[in-house]
Amino acid sequence: MLTDNPVNPLNPGIPFGGAHNPHRKRVSSLRSRGLQKRTQNCFFGVETCAELVWEDWEPGLEYTKSLFLRSVHGKLQKITVRPPESKFFNTPYSQTILLSPGTSFSLPVTFQPLEKCEYVDTIEFQGKEGTFQVSLRAVIPHHDLKVPDTVILPPCAARHSSQTSFLFRNSSKLQTRFRWYVDPPFQLSPETGQLKPGEECRVTVEFKPQQAAVCQAEACCAFGDDGESSCTVLLRGLSKYPRLQISSMGQEEGCKVLEFGSVAVGDTHEKHFEIYNLSTVSAKFSLSWLRRPPLMESVFSCEVHEGKIAPHSVLKVPVCFSPLTEDLISVDYLCLTCPGAVSEDLLKVSGTSIGPIVSLSTSVLDFGCIEEGTEVTHNIQIINSSAVLAHYQFDVDTGSHSVFSLDKPCGSLPGSSKLTLHVKFRPQNHIAYHKTMICLLLHREPLFLDLIGTCHSEQLKPAILKPRHLSVYRLNLLRGLTCYPPDLLSSLLEKQRLKRDDSGALQMQEIPAEDTCNSTPPFNPRSPLEEYFHVNSAPEAETELYNTSNSTRFPVPHVTVQPPELLFYDGPASKSVSITNHTKGKICLMWSSEAESPFSISPLSCELGPLKTTAFRVTYSPNQQNIFHAAQLECFTFYKVLRDQRNVEDQNLCPPWCLTVRVSGHSFQPGKEHFTPNISLQHPQVVFPGLNQLAYRSILLKNTGDLPVIFRLDPEECPSVCVLPSSGLVPPGSHQILTFRCTPSPDHSSSIPLTLQLNATPNHAQVLNVVAVAEKLSMSVEEGGSLFFQPTAVGSCSERTLRVKNLSRVPVEFKWRLCGSDRRVLTVLPNTDILQPNESKVQKWSFAPKEEMMYNMKPSLTFWPVQTPQCKKSRLTIEAVGLASKGSLQAEHPVIDLGEVLVESCKSFEVPLLNDSPCAVSYSLTTQQSVTDTGLLEDMTQDPLVLEMENVKGTIPADCRLPIRCSVRPARRAHYCWTISYHILNASGSAVEGEPQSICHVQAEGVYPTMEVMDVRSCGNVEGLSKIQLWRLFNLDTLNTYLRRDPSPSELTFRVPTRHSFRQRPSIFTSAMMDFSFRAAPLGSDPTSILLLFKNPGSIPVEWSFLFPEDQQIELEYWAETGDFSPSELHLMKIQEHRLFSISPRSGKLQPGQQKTVQFTYRHEFVGTDRLPVLLKISCGREILLNFTGITVERDRRYIHLSSNRHIFAPMAIGGFSPPKQVYELYNAGTLPLRYHFDTTPLEELMEENFNHPILQCINPGGEIEPGHTALVEWIFSPLEAKTYSVDIPIHVVEGDSMFVTFEGQGFDERESEPIQVQDGCITVPCTQRIPVPGQVVFLSEDRVCFGDIPVCSRSTRILFLTNVSYTDQVLYKWNVTSTECQQTVTICPMSGRLAPGESVLCILTIQASGSPAFYQQDLLCEITLVNMLAQYHKDLRQWEEETERQKYEFTLTEKDLLQTKQLDTCTQEGAVPKQKTGKRKYKTLPPIRSSDHAVGGPSARPSRAEQRVPQQTGQERRRRPEPPCPTLLHLGVTARSHTLMEYQTHFPSQFNTHYINRSTQPKHSQSGTGEGCHLPANLPPLTDDIITHVLNSLLQSLLDEPQFQQSLVEGDTEQVLYFTQLRPAPAPALPALLQTLPAGFQDPVEMSGVSIATPAKTYTRNCSTAERPRSECDQKSLKELLEETKLKVQESIRRFPEFCDLLEGILLNTLQNLMMEAFLGELVLTTRPRIIALPPSSSRKNSLGSNRQSSAESNKGKELLRPLVTSPSPYMSTQAKVSNLEPEQ
Repeated sequence: MLTDNPVNPLNPGIPFGGAHNPHRKRVSSLRSRGLQKRTQNCFFGVETCAELVWEDWEPGLEYTKSLFLRSVHGKLQKITVRPPESKFFNTPYSQTILLSPGTSFSLPVTFQPLEKCEYVDTIEFQGKEGTFQVSLRAVIPHHDLKVPDTVILPPCAARHSSQTSFLFRNSSKLQTRFRWYVDPPFQLSPETGQLKPGEECRVTVEFKPQQAAVCQAEACCAFGDDGESSCTVLLRGLSKYPRLQISSMGQEEGCKVLEFGSVAVGDTHEKHFEIYNLSTVSAKFSLSWLRRPPLMESVFSCEVHEGKIAPHSVLKVPVCFSPLTEDLISVDYLCLTCPGAVSEDLLKVSGTSIGPIVSLSTSVLDFGCIEEGTEVTHNIQIINSSAVLAHYQFDVDTGSHSVFSLDKPCGSLPGSSKLTLHVKFRPQNHIAYHKTMICLLLHREPLFLDLIGTCHSEQLKPAILKPRHLSVYRLNLLRGLTCYPPDLLSSLLEKQRLKRDDSGALQMQEIPAEDTCNSTPPFNPRSPLEEYFHVNSAPEAETELYNTSNSTRFPVPHVTVQPPELLFYDGPASKSVSITNHTKGKICLMWSSEAESPFSISPLSCELGPLKTTAFRVTYSPNQQNIFHAAQLECFTFYKVLRDQRNVEDQNLCPPWCLTVRVSGHSFQPGKEHFTPNISLQHPQVVFPGLNQLAYRSILLKNTGDLPVIFRLDPEECPSVCVLPSSGLVPPGSHQILTFRCTPSPDHSSSIPLTLQLNATPNHAQVLNVVAVAEKLSMSVEEGGSLFFQPTAVGSCSERTLRVKNLSRVPVEFKWRLCGSDRRVLTVLPNTDILQPNESKVQKWSFAPKEEMMYNMKPSLTFWPVQTPQCKKSRLTIEAVGLASKGSLQAEHPVIDLGEVLVESCKSFEVPLLNDSPCAVSYSLTTQQSVTDTGLLEDMTQDPLVLEMENVKGTIPADCRLPIRCSVRPARRAHYCWTISYHILNASGSAVEGEPQSICHVQAEGVYPTMEVMDVRSCGNVEGLSKIQLWRLFNLDTLNTYLRRDPSPSELTFRVPTRHSFRQRPSIFTSAMMDFSFRAAPLGSDPTSILLLFKNPGSIPVEWSFLFPEDQQIELEYWAETGDFSPSELHLMKIQEHRLFSISPRSGKLQPGQQKTVQFTYRHEFVGTDRLPVLLKISCGREILLNFTGITVERDRRYIHLSSNRHIFAPMAIGGFSPPKQVYELYNAGTLPLRYHFDTTPLEELMEENFNHPILQCINPGGEIEPGHTALVEWIFSPLEAKTYSVDIPIHVVEGDSMFVTFEGQGFDERESEPIQVQDGCITVPCTQRIPVPGQVVFLSEDRVCFGDIPVCSRSTRILFLTNVSYTDQVLYKWNVTSTECQQTVTICPMSGRLAPGESVLCILTIQASGSPAFYQQDLLCEITLVNMLAQYHKDLRQWEEETERQKYEFTLTEKDLLQTKQLDTCTQEGAVPKQKTGKRKYKTLPPIRSSDHAVGGPSARPSRAEQRVPQQTGQERRRRPEPPCPTLLHLGVTARSHTLMEYQTHFPSQFNTHYINRSTQPKHSQSGTGEGCHLPANLPPLTDDIITHVLNSLLQSLLDEPQFQQSLVEGDTEQVLYFTQLRPAPAPALPALLQTLPAGFQDPVEMSGVSIATPAKTYTRNCSTAERPRSECDQKSLKELLEETKLKVQESIRRFPEFCDLLEGILLNTLQNLMMEAFLGELVLTTRPRIIALPPSSSRKNSLGSNRQSSAESNKGKELLRPLVTSPSPYMSTQAKVSNLEPEQ
């Protein structure tokens, strides 16, 4: 085999390496392996061969070859030749070769070898396009074989074989020897050989696997002179286990069954069974019969013993059934064996043998009374009522020796047929005749026909015999009275010793009790076969055969003849017979004679006394020679008193008895050869049952020749076997039925030979084998009579099967017996049964222990023959062992949560049950369901069980896991909980007593598919709307509420989107309807585009669709449309045709937790109000009708858009002193500014109706709204009663339309209900942005901040993050406060700045509540501008200015464009838009102006499309002034509600201390007692007050942050005060005077202290003490206490200043904000563990404080330079600071 080698890049067929050769000489880096076919290759336009090879060379000589180069290039080529490197190859040309297109060049190469080895070198050619090489090789001859790489053998079965062959060739020029080596399971043939050069050899590969596997082996071939070379072939084979299966119609435990049914004895019936090969490989098989009991006849045969079946094929196998014995069920077993198969398959064959059912039309044939010399013929029918062929034979003389004769004494009767026989009566004497003619049947009991007749003459007239006499006779016979003559019976009857019964028969009178033992018992009737042998057997045989001790048996017959047969095989002779009278009366004997018969008897008649014997002489005198003769001589015997009917009563008439003597003989002379018999025996073997009781068998002897045959069976040869008839003659074509009688005995040999002599010569004899062995009953139990049960749970039941087989030749009935203690735990089914010979059956044993223990039981099997149930029974004892233990079950998961399941859908799951006990557990599972639904009443939660389980009852083996397949189908939206429990089942399958044990709990949430709106965004002309406005505009709270509800049954009419309507407006199946308002916009504005983010909050997929009316309409053919449409239908068609409303995407599918953004767009192309019903259809869920509404306004119309004509104020508590302000929005949807005014007349009327109390006040009823802007109208709702107020107020628009708005408000009693809070969920707008707007690069961590409920005059702050998510763009941001009120209330810092790519900035949002309660709903705009776009704008603006400046002084005149240029200049100077003179042009209006600056210019502020088309029309470039980039807007919604201090403290006591109250901003009525006017002038405007406060705060904060100021304070504290005598302290004022000088404002309570004022006092005191001492210690002490008290009071008064409190609050707030900023920038790690630092002494700290601070400042600068890069937070980050648990680096 060739090995893999590196490949030459010039020629892939030339490898770099080759096989090992000891004579190889390496002359270059290239290597060669063998000869390759020369091929022409093309290199860079030069065609040449890839190599030159020298063969058959000798050292010392010179060999030259030419290398041809041909140019196939289109240009002249210049090729430089580099000669070979070695000295063995050379070429005379080393210069440049010029090749013209199509020319060739021959380069001679000379090879000069010096030794016998291989040489390799190359010639290199270099051209303009590249370099290529040609290999030079000189090879020597070596051995080489070409073999295939791989040989794949056909798959085969394990322990089978498959084979294939392959060819290998000697590719060398040497004669090569080879030898193959391979490992099993492969074999090669031939293994050795020799190949001539170029010769091929075919090798056969045989694959013999022993098991199923993928076999792979390398066959190694050693070749060469001494086997020095080798090659390999990879052999691959696949083997699999064969799988053969028997297929039959029947099936029972452990095997298939082939049932033949009922088959007649002697017939053969054939049936087939099939063998399937279920494997993918061919399989061999063998069929064999299982071992049968000895001496059992084989009635089944199968000619197929072995074979082979192809993969996935079927083989039909015939089986024949030939029964030999009637009424016997035969069973046998056929075993299918396949080599390599895992198991064997068994086939049970059974069949029932049946015999014919034959009957006679009558049992008595009465010929009546006839005269002497006459004959009478009567007919009788023999009937075969079965489908089986019947062979019959009447035991009667076929000649004229009998008074009664038949025309067809023997023959065959087909099934279901009749045959009429003619019986002739020809009497010879004047007596009454009675003969019981026996009809023998093959394989059946004989039939008896009573023939009676009477012959009268003129002299003798005996009593006429009637059929009734026979019935009375048989009754008398059973009672033992027929042995008495009739005259004696008459006398006994007269003496009343006898009496007659109802039938006329005689019976004995009542017998006294003491004489019972001496009375004669009645006799039992005989069977037909017993009667047949009783009539035709000798008395001695009867005495030997029957047990005389049995008094119920019949005694010796009335009259007997001895011998019953005479044989005359020695020629003419005379023999005597004797007749004995066994009765108590005198009898007469009369023989029937035939004059022409060779047999004669004398005397023909005589009288015989009681118990006497007489002899007769029988003479054989044949008339001719060489003839066989046979006859039955009849002798009629009767009581003598019956000669005259006058001597006997008619009722006591006794019929005569007929005695028969069989005689046979032949007239062949001695030495004369007898006829050769042609006979056939149906079965030469006679098999009796294996029981020690009398049995009968019959065979058929048929004469198939044309000559009569005489036969004889010698009874003395086998005394135990009796045959009737033992001799006789069979006419040609006739048959003889031989009946055998025997009592099998254990002493008999297995086969008794019985010689059948034919034609009276030993030369023609056949041997009949008689099997009459009485066997001992035998049965076998598999597994050696031991029965082991697996460990079984107490109260449960385990089962085992045990096969019982009958090893006897007789049917056996058996019964299992258990002792009392074992019977409680061990049962077997069936307990009793019948087994046919060689049959086996499977018994099912059940072990149900009652307690935990080891059970050792010994059941016994009692069996007996079916024919003799009263005989002694046999017994077989086996051992049964079982272990009982307690079993329990548990679930793998105690709680299974299925999550959400779609209502009315099926979800399947598995509950794995674990049995950790050592025994199998039989269980029964029960389920208890509980439904939790708060929306239903108690009695409605009892739903039908929706959990279905498979394998509710079963058995789990020990240490096993059984998954229970379950499915749930929730009926409605509710929480379902199922408790699965189990009962352990006992042996009867009922539950063991006790409570069920809980296994696990299954939970599921029945849900409908639902969605929810998570976020909303706007673009287009509604970009300026905040999220709250969009949320309310589209009623998204209502939409989410509808989506969370259950669908009604009508909504589930169509579970999926379906076209179901023929109308333009389809039918509506839902009551959930809502409006989607797209607001109003001028004609031609940018489309209104809304982005809604839908999310699947459940755990099931949701398929949703937005269906327009056309999507629900069934498309009709054109001829079916009516064409009559209403105006509303036409308008609807117009909207759909022009796609004014569009949704993208219209449908989709959301996986659990998945989100999808859907864009809703409305195009303002037609003036008016457009409405479109759109159905939101969730498959298998809700249907919600969305009424899309969009308004398009004329551009010159002043129009206010109201989101709704009904506004509901927040509920207010009655009795409040300061109701909050509420806001109502008005939106200017036109392109012109407008003025509006609320008519307050209804408000005044409402006030008059409520006792002049202002229920509803409008603070700013009028105003002006710029285009595209919203005006906030402030209202105060102050209810007087707990009821709902409603008022309709007109809104007037100057030069516009007026409209009415209904305002409603509800008052409530706060004593009965809690106040409405913002946090309660009334505002459900999401706080974070989830929908990114296209092109958005900056995100807010929160786009809506809810401050909740706050007190008035409080200040609250929040932290926000502004993040630039772009990786490349820098952005500028600027916060813009939309209204003046918002500027006074809400502040954000920083207001503007720059964000680098990926950078975030921390923004601080502050809300300052005013002094009066109010609702705050502010919208802050953050304008985002890209730096590169702004730079590009400035660049374009500068270029435009330069170009404009240049165009002022430069212009170009062309005659062609002169007119157009003048028009263009005129238009440029005037700033007007030129109008087109030809045609009409449709202009699209501009979108609404979004800022007041743009609105000043009106609609012509931006250039129109006409101006934009001017450069295209004129052909000149007309530059416009660049417009600044339009910033992207980010909305920040701020919501809060303020309460008065008293109200807030009442309703929110726990939150009051969390807010700081800015007292300087409190209302004036709350500051009446504070005295703030002492510090700030009261008449200052609010703006001035704020400025002063801000300046002071900033000044003090700057001083505290200044290091020099801090250092000066420290140094000034330690500096000594100089002594100047002129500096004297003033006298200490009195305490009351000092207290009077304090300001009155010091009374306000403030918690924290500020700047200390104790320093001057201390200094003053110290100086005073230095200057002069007080006169006494008492004065000094009182003065010191006075000063200390004064100091404390001054400090306390300072703390109570509101300004000081505000300053302190500001300092703390700024400190916390700075800390958060440092943590955000990474300068501070909030999770750092606190460190305990040992500080130096206080003196050293004071001395080093300044230096420490200076070094700290320097270190901070160093840290600023080394500050690490901090990852910016996510744009969706929450405002709460997120800290980590990481420790800082040490």
